[in-house]
Amino acid sequence: MKKYLIAAGLLIGTGAVINTTVQSCTTLATSDLGLSIIKRLLLNGIDKGANIYSNRDAFLQNNMVDKALPKQLREINTLLERVAPSLVAKERAYIADAAVYTVNISKPILVGAVNSLNAQDVARIIQGEKGTATLILKEKTSQQLIAAITPKVDEQLNQYGIVKSINTALSGSNFLGSLLGSKTTVNSGGLSQLASEQLVNGIFNIIEDYEIQNSNSLLGPLGK
Repeated sequence: MKKYLIAAGLLIGTGAVINTTVQSCTTLATSDLGLSIIKRLLLNGIDKGANIYSNRDAFLQNNMVDKALPKQLREINTLLERVAPSLVAKERAYIADAAVYTVNISKPILVGAVNSLNAQDVARIIQGEKGTATLILKEKTSQQLIAAITPKVDEQLNQYGIVKSINTALSGSNFLGSLLGSKTTVNSGGLSQLASEQLVNGIFNIIEDYEIQNSNSLLGPLGK
């Protein structure tokens, strides 16, 4: 397991340099300094994710979002590519619109969870692998985020009639039935749930990537 320490001359947040001696992991876990650094790291990651989600084109071009596509939705899109490829592009565009539509719901939930981090959370982050801070944030907020944005995602997708278009294109497909069990159509709630899972997991992918890319500049790995 990797541990972390704070090195002298840390550059955080506003760009101010903090000169400090190397602290033990135990001291760091209970210090206001350690907590503030980890919060700043996560808040910066959240800001990055929110900026991407607020920009339709940036959302569509981000591979972290694409990696978050749920398996079932990816399989539906693979089938759609065979029979109505234009619908895949439309579906992705409408989910991007839903990202813009819901980011102001998601961000305050994430920020609130970061601000509620405590010394025990910091201790776990210090003792854990890179990405542990994002993992803790995900554990605290994932289900809340999905519950909060799914009605809005459903509203956005229904506005464009994408579910009906997908069902029309896939009508009579045995493969669709195999994906959805006994069902032979995609229902609005099901598609919205899958899209919401993509949105939530995508923003965590972005936050985790930011944490991993930037943690060395704030938290140097001990013994490495």
